Amino acid sequence: MKKVLTACALALLAAPVTTLVPAPAHAAPLCDNLGFAGLLAKCNRGETIHLTLASGQPLGEDHTLESGAYYKLEITADGSAELAISGPDFFRAIWMNEIVINDIEIRPMAIDSIEFDRAGTVELSFIAIKPGRHVLRIPGSTGESQQVTFTIQ
Repeated sequence: MKKVLTACALALLAAPVTTLVPAPAHAAPLCDNLGFAGLLAKCNRGETIHLTLASGQPLGEDHTLESGAYYKLEITADGSAELAISGPDFFRAIWMNEIVINDIEIRPMAIDSIEFDRAGTVELSFIAIKPGRHVLRIPGSTGESQQVTFTIQ
């Protein structure tokens, strides 16, 4: 069984990748030695990403993430309207460590969206995994400013 799995893994690695996504950048790892914490090590953390949900306001700027790096995403709603943020493609391209709401830590398997009925902040910590372009958007909106694109390299 091990030989079959090894052969399959090698075949996948040797297969040519043909996608519309540009080849990932060859960056140096964030950590020289990840140590006991592994990918969650402090030296493997990218900068915190801040998004603001406000009626009629831009959601935020596009971001480029490094696959294998640990990030925090803070989404703050100002309470001007009942708003949600959706991005099943993005949420499946990351490994979610936890979601923190009012100091309550949630460790989900997966999510599709988060909805704010009033003002508040949610903090997501995750590791970027799947390379490509992934979008978070306000559901039902059509404007470019009502979405944020995350490019994972």
